[in-house]
This record gives sequence, C-alpha cells and structure tokens, in this order.
Amino acid sequence: MSHAHVHGYVAEGFDHVREEYTAVVAEQGGQVGSQLAAYAGGRLAVDLWAGPQVSGDTLTGVYSSTKGAATVVVALLAQEGIVDVDRPVAGYWPEFAAAGKDTITVRDVLTHRSGVIGVDGGLTAAELADDAVIARRLAGQRPYWRPGSAYGYGGFVTFAVIAEVVRRATGQPLRQVYDERVRVPYALDLFVGLPQAQEQRFLPVQWWSATPEQEAAFWADVPGPHSITGVGYGLNSTPPLDQVAFVNTRTVRGNGPASAGGVGSARGLAGLYAAALWGGNGRAALLEPDTVAEFAMLHSTGGDLVRGAQGNYALGFQAKGLRYPFLSANAFGHDGSAGSESFADPRSGIAFGYTRRRFGFGWSYPEHDRLAAAVHRAATKA
Repeated sequence: MSHAHVHGYVAEGFDHVREEYTAVVAEQGGQVGSQLAAYAGGRLAVDLWAGPQVSGDTLTGVYSSTKGAATVVVALLAQEGIVDVDRPVAGYWPEFAAAGKDTITVRDVLTHRSGVIGVDGGLTAAELADDAVIARRLAGQRPYWRPGSAYGYGGFVTFAVIAEVVRRATGQPLRQVYDERVRVPYALDLFVGLPQAQEQRFLPVQWWSATPEQEAAFWADVPGPHSITGVGYGLNSTPPLDQVAFVNTRTVRGNGPASAGGVGSARGLAGLYAAALWGGNGRAALLEPDTVAEFAMLHSTGGDLVRGAQGNYALGFQAKGLRYPFLSANAFGHDGSAGSESFADPRSGIAFGYTRRRFGFGWSYPEHDRLAAAVHRAATKA
C-alpha cells in the first residue's frame, strides 16, 4: 500500500522490526510522519522512516526527550567532579535558596522531588522559551509540596533549574556544553538549540486528529489549570500553553530550553544513548559504567503527583525498565509529549529512538510498546 510505504534500512535479523513498523504506519493511515532508529551491538541496525515530507534526515520537535540529552550532560559533569548531585542547588545558585528551597539538592531536581514544577500565575510561552528567564521566576517560588516528601513531573520548567546549575558550575550554557562535549564530537542529529543553518530540515509538529465530540469529551476531564497537574504542564498560564505552537516557534528551537525545546531525528535520539554507553563516531563511551549505574538507578517510583501512574524515574532519566517489562531493570531514557521515545538498555545492548510529527489523541502512543518490543526481540535473538 503506497500510504504505508516505508523507507530505510534494517540489518540482517531485524526484518520483523520493519514489518512491525510498516503495520504501525498503515494503521495510522500513512499520514503521521515518523522515524525509527535503533542501535544493537554497537551498530545502527534499524533506520526507517515514513510519511509525507519525512526523510531519515528530517528534524522535528522532541519535547521532553530533550531532558535525556540534558541529563547526559549532567552525568558527564558529575563523572568529572564538576557537578555534585547531592549538593544543594543553592550551593551553585544562591538565589534559589529563597522561599524554603535552601536544602533542595540537584538530585531532588533530577528525580522530580523538589516540588518546583512551575510558578504561581504561570509562565507565558515567551518566558518558557528561555531557561534563564524561567530560572529567575523559579528563584523566588515556594515549592508546591515539601521537598523530598513526594515526586511530581515539572514538564516545562524542571530542567531550567538544571541548566542554571550547569551554567553556574561551568561558566557555560548547557547548550554549549552539550554541543562541545556531546553533539558535535559524536555527530548527533539531536539539537538543544537548533542553529539557523539547520532550520530548513525542520518539519513542524501537528496537532492530533479527532472529532468535535472526542475533543469535547477529552477536554471536559482535563484537570483544572491551578491543580498540581495544571501547574506541572503549564496550564495555569494566560492563555494556557499551546504545546504545538511552542516547539514550532523559531525562538524556542533556537534557544533550546532544556526541559522541552530540543529538535532532532530518531537517529539522533538513538545515537545519544549509544554514545553514552558504547561510544560512536570513532570515540569511546561518554559515560563510565559506575556513572551509568548511578543515573540508571530507580529513584522515584509509585504515584507521580502530576502524571499519576505514568511516573517512575531514575536520576534525570525515566525508568524504562518499569515502562517496558521486557527490558532490564536499569534501562533508562526519556520520551516526549508529541510521541518521541528514546532509551538504552545496557543489558541487551540496544539504543532506541522514535519520532513522530503528529500528536497522538490524548497523548497516547501504543506503537511505542510494539516497536520497542520488536527491536528488543530482534537484538536478543541476533
């Protein structure tokens, strides 16, 4: 079927991955636009794409998968003794100590236990485009719960705190550290701040397709804008944050806010985790085994105050071994709200990346389970 035509390459033994991806594309009507990439045993074993205008080189918004790139930076700096994750944030950034935040550690922020998930009155889209502006607003904000007593996801602001810690510890913006230490040397198509010269490769993210009745039923059940969930997702702004318009704005892409402003491809997402664990582009692994073990360790499990049962975090990363039971306990990575997914499983030796241009209705992406399982099966049988 032409509407399900899939392009690209799979290595020997990964034909079932192509078949599963082709089935997913066909079920989506061939109109979503997506990419799938995976490393296995140190090689790029899957490199597929489908949909209007999409190629293997296409870049699109990856939203919170950006947090994975930012966490790799923190892990690298922690490995080198430049950042201590158990030091209070205020030790790097004194202004952050205001309003009862003096004991919050970098680890608390990375594991979403700080209570700092937004600001009273909300942040505008323009403010959320700039981590330095977010940081100034957060400095005086009181936490939304007692730090350390629970955890909850701060989708658009949490990693602005991390970006400020990196800036104070290194004297450089997180974007610059990422470019110099990670993206450029490992030749990754994953940007935290998209250069103007790469802009022609970007395809805008699109909103989901639904009937008026489906939309009305969905939004009738959305939590209030000033609830914990509303604050965590930027719904308490006036007007509420438009997630589609957010990453489709050139200022957001150019600035690359570390919580959700990244732009990349499936190759870039998979390549990030391959570089972290096994190296790439003729270079050794970014992270040592002890660093990987620390950052892959489960930290925050059980009910997430913002996301509910969808939580579960390692250190900076999502705990993918809980998300996908066929993976090992220390699998780690991060997804994004438009449907991107990325992770590594140190035990099975796979690094996975997936992007899609169109939001899934209700932020639902059942294909993640199918595609991740197909890659895992192929890699562990190869």
